[in-house]
Amino acid sequence: MLITRKFHFSASHRVFNPKLSDDENLKIFGKCSNPNGHGHNYVMEVTVSGEIDPNTGFVMDLTELKNIVEKHIIEKVDHKNLNVDVDFMNDVLPSTENLTVRFWEQIENFVNTKTRKLYSIRLQETVNNSAEYRGKQ
Repeated sequence: MLITRKFHFSASHRVFNPKLSDDENLKIFGKCSNPNGHGHNYVMEVTVSGEIDPNTGFVMDLTELKNIVEKHIIEKVDHKNLNVDVDFMNDVLPSTENLTVRFWEQIENFVNTKTRKLYSIRLQETVNNSAEYRGKQ
């Protein structure tokens, strides 16, 4: 069984590699490398897999999942600059792919138990662009 909870947050970032020149960054990342950054209204879906508990009818209490994600991700990234304000993004290029992996790392140990596992994190950056991570395969 898979269950999913959706989250929303807004954040800014600059997608660039400090090892490259401004021209190289512009060629690779386009307007996303704007020195002043830019922002997104992100939509994140967190999916947990497991067996249905016969006592509760749940794979996981969705309020518990909400509290974990809000404490370990949303409170740290909402209305923040992902390049400079978020400790777990230090020295990481804040692409959608890298964000998704780092978000996984923030909550995996709090979600996983003997009966349930973090299955995927899907992060939608724009209406057209998203990344999904399912852990190390």
